[in-house]
Amino acid sequence: MTENAYTRRDDGDNGSKGVGRMTGTVLVTSGTGKTGRRVVERLTALGVPVRSGSRTGEVPFDWQDDTGWEAALRGTEAAYVAYYPDLAVPGAAEAMAAFGRTAAVCGVRRVVLLSGRGEPQAAVAEEALRGAAGRAEVTVVRSAFFAQNFSEGALLDGVIGGELVFPAGTTAEPFLDLDDLADVVVAALTGDGHAGAVYELTGPRSLTFEQAAEELGRATGRPVRYVPVTGSAYASLLEEFGVAGAEAGFLAELFATLLDGHNAATTDDVKRVLGREPKDFSGFAREAARDGAWHG
Repeated sequence: MTENAYTRRDDGDNGSKGVGRMTGTVLVTSGTGKTGRRVVERLTALGVPVRSGSRTGEVPFDWQDDTGWEAALRGTEAAYVAYYPDLAVPGAAEAMAAFGRTAAVCGVRRVVLLSGRGEPQAAVAEEALRGAAGRAEVTVVRSAFFAQNFSEGALLDGVIGGELVFPAGTTAEPFLDLDDLADVVVAALTGDGHAGAVYELTGPRSLTFEQAAEELGRATGRPVRYVPVTGSAYASLLEEFGVAGAEAGFLAELFATLLDGHNAATTDDVKRVLGREPKDFSGFAREAARDGAWHG
């Protein structure tokens, strides 16, 4: 990523979009999370004023407490919205409507929303935000399964231990590298031409979890085996690790919805926005191994 990719208009035919006007201050919700911190890093590198919102940070922001939202949004021009825990959970649509109303009152001009690919309930939350955000430009970024879930998320310990236990069966998934997602988000926040767009972001090829495990094994230099389980068995496993029963059940049901095959196809939306191909899963695995993600 170069500075010029986001700070000037490039009239060349490179396939990229939205390399236009710089923004004023940007609020990044969940600013310390997997996607939020990457967006903060990129905006900061470009010299864009950033407010990194989190429950315990300098800019208080809690999705469960809307009393601090107006203070976080006041004086900002744009916002990156990464709702926790997921846009498909009960209450997410109501939260998006409330956030949209607050953003409209505060005069926010641009909102980029992280959503899930192929999640019907997440689409309801998307519409709630659009309907409440007034004149703000809303861009939706629907993501495939994060590649970094294997290196920073719930599947990290499985890779280190050599067994990936997950209810994906033989379904293929076009895993998305979060660096690509963050680049798309920053392009939409800082450039023109993205108003009203819905981008479905995927990696360049689809792999089954068994194939992903093999790739991870090659990158780490030790065997990694995929162990398919049912959704109910996975929910029980999560409960053994301290996840509340309701949340465990929701997650198992969500994965069953996402990994039934309807999300297996790849898209070219990363290339449409950035003018380059997305990172392949093998490249992600090599880089994560090099950076010590699985030293354990």
